[in-house]
Amino acid sequence: MSKNTAIGIILLVLLFVWSIHNSNKQQELAQAELQRKAMELATEKAKQDSLAAIKGEKPDLGVPELTASPSATPPANPVATTEESPFAAQDVAEATVEIAEVPSQREILVETEKFFVKLNANGAKITSIVPKTLADKAGNFPELLQNTEAGALSISFDNADFGSVVFSTQSPDAIIVKDSAKVAFEWRDEKGRAVVREYKFTKDGHSIGHLTRIKGFAPKLYTLNWKGGMKETEEISTASSFGMSYLFSEVIFNNTYNVARETPAKQTWFNRDQGKALWFGLRRKYIAAVINFNGESEAALGAEPIKEKKNEKDPGTYALTISDNMTADSIALDFSILPLHWKEIGAMGEGYEKIIVSGWEWCGADKWFVWLCGLLLQILNAFYSIIPNYGIAIILLTILVKVVTTPLALKQLRSTRSMMALKPELDAIRAKNRGDMRAQQQEIMALYARHGVSPFSGLSGCLPMLLQMPIFIGLFVVLGRAIELREAPFFGWIRDLSKSDVIWSGISIPYIMPEGIAILPFLMVVSTWFQTKQTITDPNQKMMVWMMPAMMFVFSAVMPSGLVLYWTISNLWGIAQYIVINRKPATLSNAKGKVVEAKIVKGKK
Repeated sequence: MSKNTAIGIILLVLLFVWSIHNSNKQQELAQAELQRKAMELATEKAKQDSLAAIKGEKPDLGVPELTASPSATPPANPVATTEESPFAAQDVAEATVEIAEVPSQREILVETEKFFVKLNANGAKITSIVPKTLADKAGNFPELLQNTEAGALSISFDNADFGSVVFSTQSPDAIIVKDSAKVAFEWRDEKGRAVVREYKFTKDGHSIGHLTRIKGFAPKLYTLNWKGGMKETEEISTASSFGMSYLFSEVIFNNTYNVARETPAKQTWFNRDQGKALWFGLRRKYIAAVINFNGESEAALGAEPIKEKKNEKDPGTYALTISDNMTADSIALDFSILPLHWKEIGAMGEGYEKIIVSGWEWCGADKWFVWLCGLLLQILNAFYSIIPNYGIAIILLTILVKVVTTPLALKQLRSTRSMMALKPELDAIRAKNRGDMRAQQQEIMALYARHGVSPFSGLSGCLPMLLQMPIFIGLFVVLGRAIELREAPFFGWIRDLSKSDVIWSGISIPYIMPEGIAILPFLMVVSTWFQTKQTITDPNQKMMVWMMPAMMFVFSAVMPSGLVLYWTISNLWGIAQYIVINRKPATLSNAKGKVVEAKIVKGKK
């Protein structure tokens, strides 16, 4: 054997070994790919099993009429098939078919009088929502979706996820809605299966009508995904403070008898065991977006916090999953974008006003307190229509509320004065009969009877205050949440009644006024001190004269200036009212109706 022949044989052997090794490696890679896809399918099946369990069904997520027999020849390129069709897992055992050309991914921008919406052919979903009603001071409109790539209204049927499937469409790239418009996306395969998704717009409507129709397959469940969450449209402060947060991020839904506003800390399912719902959605401070089924639905709502936040003060947002039985070949809904103007959303008759404020069901506050808040906001807007300045409207509304509640306040103050006038004699009786409680009570009751004072005066004095509380709480709620106060100026340095009236940002008080020095909180604290000093005369409670203003200063320093203005005017009214009532010394009526001055009686030692 020649040298060259030996070298040639060695090279052939090495080539053969290399080819076998490379073939095994390819097979291993192919097997790994199949295992990966099987794992994905198993994960999806487990998810759908969980959804089926929520509905009390026996999990059966396949589509039997689409599944080929085991004897069929597998496709020549299963990877390509998987990329083309959401049903690839079912079709992997079917005969090889010619792969259709994939339509190119497109984005379509739709503009109405209310918003800009971007639709993406990848999943036929919404990938951008820009409301026109919440422009900032520079005139820029905010993006509403926190994660535009994930978007909203992607859909899946059983284990067939259409969230990343490329749909085809004949719509132009940009549409300005002059009356109405429709954008249609279609996915269709060679087996006759089809999914058509249509979005309908009107010129001045708040809602996007949506219809998804299927053909050629019969799924058990459908799942709508809103994975992009909702971004806060307002500036979020990065400074730490002791005060309350006036931002909102909530999962909202109408369970047919009330509106629930939830802030789950982990993945949570609502309405899954029983019950029905009219709509589901998300809410931030001045805007909400809801998926409305235009009737009662038994869909289950899943909400999971999205970890991505602007900063530690951002309450964050949620990814929503809505799933229900597929009982027809179509799914119809409205996707509504709702700037939280009470009058507009209340007129829709869907209970949307309860997104702004709701109440406890056990005492009926979900009805009467919501009505009270709506009335207060209506009066505020009525004052604004007369004098177009919301600062003046707040002052007028505060005075009106104080005038209306004055009879209750007077009754409370008179009851307090009566007890104060009797206090010297009460102290003397208690000192004289310190060891005889029975004698003490008898003399006290005789004293009450002599002056015509009820022994329950202390409790009756609290009743007027309790009756006023819902009104004051309603004002507090309305002025802290009303979109009307957004960027509404008052005068001078108060340029936005929805924010603190910072006049000097060059210096700050850590944790109290972190963004700078504001003026209204100091005025409110001074007025609170005067009012507290007037009303607290018990030496044992003197500390409250200082504690109450200090507490209010901590909380009011980061309050919206509209709220602080209301509180300050309320304090000034209370001070003036107390001075008027207490111009004369405290007197009591005796049993015969004669007015006598209170006497200080000292007990004998």
